[in-house]
Amino acid sequence: MSVWNPDNITDVAESVGIHSLPKDVVDHLARDVEYRIAQVLEEALKFMRKGKRVTLGTQDISHALRLLDVEPLYGYESTRPLRFGEASLGGMERLFYVEDEEVEFEKLVNSALPKVPREMSFTAHWLAVEGVQPSIPQNPMTNADGRSQDQRSQDLIPKTSSSTSDGLSVKPAVKHVLSKELQLYFERICAAILDDTVPNHSDLRNAAYASVRSDTGLSQLVPYFMHFISDKITHSLRSLTVLTHVLQLVAALLDNPFLDLAPYVPSMIPAVLTCLIGRNLGTPADGMAHFALRNLASSILLRLLRKFGNKAKSLRPRAAKSAVKAWLDPSKPFGSHYGAVLALTSIAGTDGVRSLIVPNLDVYDGILREGLADDSRREHAEAVVAAIMKALQTLEEDGSGSHGANGLPDGQALRQKLVDAVGEVIGNRVFETGGSALIAAVLEKDLFA
Repeated sequence: MSVWNPDNITDVAESVGIHSLPKDVVDHLARDVEYRIAQVLEEALKFMRKGKRVTLGTQDISHALRLLDVEPLYGYESTRPLRFGEASLGGMERLFYVEDEEVEFEKLVNSALPKVPREMSFTAHWLAVEGVQPSIPQNPMTNADGRSQDQRSQDLIPKTSSSTSDGLSVKPAVKHVLSKELQLYFERICAAILDDTVPNHSDLRNAAYASVRSDTGLSQLVPYFMHFISDKITHSLRSLTVLTHVLQLVAALLDNPFLDLAPYVPSMIPAVLTCLIGRNLGTPADGMAHFALRNLASSILLRLLRKFGNKAKSLRPRAAKSAVKAWLDPSKPFGSHYGAVLALTSIAGTDGVRSLIVPNLDVYDGILREGLADDSRREHAEAVVAAIMKALQTLEEDGSGSHGANGLPDGQALRQKLVDAVGEVIGNRVFETGGSALIAAVLEKDLFA
């Protein structure tokens, strides 16, 4: 069945001298005409919506015909919609026609001719190639005068057109605009991660993480995710739940093989370090819960450095410097010290433990003894001791001190040597483990001095 009346096809065929057109041909042509008209109308509606109009005009039809490589209809270039009249031919037959406007011929001849409209044209240019703007007139000029970043960011605000020394008109850059679909996706992901009031919120959050972990079209959302992560970590230090969910979002982004996160690593490292060595994470009512958050941040920091450490040579030294400073600061709580030890172990591995942790243990011993003597801080101090012992065990697993195990002293002499090397607390703990490889690794410098 065709919506288009097949009798119209028969009438047109008879008007050109074809009087015996088969019925199946008539039906096929009617369906084809219906499809072509629908195609033209669909393209014409696009022009109408782009022009912010609600009435379809003849110019929209003309533009659609040009776009479909069909010769347009001439004589209908009117900005006003056509008015159709109806005539009855007797019985049920009706004829529709376009009502012609009556104008005075003398007035029409003496009136000025309208301006010839410009043909519609399309052009394109590369705004950026791999993050670098090509030097063409359509793109804004590069900032070669050493202005500050704040001044450069002001250039992103749309302004009036300016002219260069060559006389070329250059339009300034505009703000990045996301499609409505990506905006809705970003809002839904953020709401699913942080909103615990909706039913089955855990399933919804897991679905959001799974989508971020595997979706192929999130490249444009990466800077928005980075801003969201930094903002939530900065303003939610008292909420361990929010911090944990945001770190899991970072892990999901790292799992996505279709995203290039290398340009955003310098902004991700401070956010992760905040959850690792931050002074006050959570509330006093949370107790020891913030240590689990620091463990999660340590694992994410290790993944970041393994994946992007070779691309940014300054990441490891800067992160290690911040961790050492937080570890040896007696004014900071043991939670920060715990995170700093985990950070140093993740950042530099066994070499970092040997060169950054072991030489500073005797200096840190006084802070540990004060914490262990205080009942209110003993549990936190024990967590730091456990982190240090775990870091020292990496030396044993590395086998760095196994070749010197035969030269170790016995009994109290060995205990005293350990206490002199790494302090009373850690020295006694290492001695009580009884592992000759671990003891030899800790005393490696003394044995071969």
